[in-house]
Formats: sequence, C-alpha cells, structure tokens
Amino acid sequence: MDPHQAYMVIRGVKTLGIRVERSQQNALKIARFLENHPKVEWVKYPGLESHPQHELAKTQMQGFGSIISFELKGGLKAGKMLMDNVNLAILAVSLGGVETLIQHPASMTHSKMPDEAKLKAGITNGLVRYSVGIEDVDDLISDLEDGLSKV
Repeated sequence: MDPHQAYMVIRGVKTLGIRVERSQQNALKIARFLENHPKVEWVKYPGLESHPQHELAKTQMQGFGSIISFELKGGLKAGKMLMDNVNLAILAVSLGGVETLIQHPASMTHSKMPDEAKLKAGITNGLVRYSVGIEDVDDLISDLEDGLSKV
C-alpha cells in the first residue's frame, strides 16, 4: 500500500470501534421496528430474542453486527417498491460501511438466477438485506416507514 493509503487506514482505525458500536445499536433498534411492522413477514438479526440462535450469539459475540435480513409481504413487487421509495438508505450490492445500504437480491444481484436456484440459496422474492450505518437511527426508521408505507 502506498503512504496515502496507509495514512487513511491508520486514520480510520482510530474511530472504528465507535462506528461499529453505533451501527450495532442502530441495527438492534431497526430490527425491532421491522419485527413489529405489519408489512414484514420475518426479520433475521441475531440481536433479536426471536432469532433461533440468539442465545448462542450472546455467548459468542460482543455485539450482534449491523446486517439485517427481512422478508416483505408481497414478494417481488413489494421489494421493488421499497427500493424505489427509500431515500436515506443507499441502493447497493456491496454491504458494509458507515452509510446505510439496502438491496433486494431478487431484483438486483440474483435477478438472472432461475427461481428454483434462488430458493435453494435462500433467496426469496421478498428478501431485503439492510446494512445499517451510523446515521441517526430515528431518521433511518422514518425512511423505512416512508418506504414501507408505499409497499
């Protein structure tokens, strides 16, 4: 790596802990919001008590991460509608960063896969992946509320 890249890595490492902590706090609040939303079928996030491996995660992890998967009622159409109606979450296929990112695999990364192969891989038509960033959590929840209201 060149000197500038090394400087940027050193600079970023200094705030890594606080950024990870904030994104995990946000993720838990958002997962709880989604779990109680009528247009969401299920939510997978190890920080939720409803997650089948929640107890195991508590013994193995210091935090529960910042990636949430959830299933929208309404399948493919609902997923596309949500993608078209969120404003803060950035539509992206590569998850992870300080910004909140969202993707709908059935209409994005896996759209060309045959339905049978998608299902075998666990990719349903309503699946949404949400990588929670460090923005204000109330703003993120409001963004999701607005998007879900149009689904």
